[in-house]
Amino acid sequence: MPNIKIFSGSSHPDLSQKIADRLGLELGKVVTKKFSNQETCVEIGESVRGEDVYIVQSGCGEINDNLMELLIMINACKIASASRVTAVIPCFPYARQDKKDKVGSRAPISAKLVANMLSVSGADHIITMDLHASQIQGFFDIPVDNLYAEPAVLKWIKENIAEWKNCTIVSPDAGGAKRVTSIADRLNVDFALIHKERKKANEVDRMVLVGDVKDRVAILVDDMADTCGTICHAADKLISAGATKVYAILTHGIFSGPAISRINNACFEAVVVTNTIPQEEKMRHCPKIQVIDISMILAEAIRRTHNGESVSYLFSHVPL
Repeated sequence: MPNIKIFSGSSHPDLSQKIADRLGLELGKVVTKKFSNQETCVEIGESVRGEDVYIVQSGCGEINDNLMELLIMINACKIASASRVTAVIPCFPYARQDKKDKVGSRAPISAKLVANMLSVSGADHIITMDLHASQIQGFFDIPVDNLYAEPAVLKWIKENIAEWKNCTIVSPDAGGAKRVTSIADRLNVDFALIHKERKKANEVDRMVLVGDVKDRVAILVDDMADTCGTICHAADKLISAGATKVYAILTHGIFSGPAISRINNACFEAVVVTNTIPQEEKMRHCPKIQVIDISMILAEAIRRTHNGESVSYLFSHVPL
């Protein structure tokens, strides 16, 4: 693949390496360091003049540092005369701050701010995965490819859950109903959803199950799990409603704060996440966590973008 360069930020070097290996490329040389006053410094170690540049940086770990590093890397490539700079952001940072609610009307819309920052830094194109709300694509004036983990999730369910034909796909909140109905339709099974009422962020008040899970395997599906309060409550609710087993499948496993101990104490058979965020450390502390590799989806999206091919094939297929 001529005229293409892939650089990795410091948030998820393992995923970047897998993407480069899949494409048969070497990762570009880049040195990221911090000055003693904690300012980020990035030095691109090779020429990018006239190249099609892809920078892989996920919104995880030290989120603000990693976001700033991404912006500086984009800008460094842009002013070094790269012909096009694409930011590959598997997990989009600040995606949950995407609107003003009725309650806190002075809340910021930080996802829009991040979109503006990426555009101003010089990004020409964004590749991301399972945005918290698809409308975030509209915060940008540059093209955004929002890829889906759904095909990889369907593959995992069919390969790892023997009784998948007798399962119910469950959304832990009303917002994920669309995602869940899509998966349920593709598997030709029923779906249910849990209506939750929140008193304040990261705290769930009460839950009501809408749908039937009695004597079935329940598969909770959501785009992300942070402190895991919601999915652990939901799992208890499903078991008390008669589900035989409960699985959770999440695209972005953030797992902050008490998440790991909550999962260990909850009644899940397995909590399945993708590797948009590094999971090695968390898997050591929690044997229930399993990982689906989505590097080939991102790699194929990069290859197709570089060659000017359609990316929509990836919405319903896992590349072999």
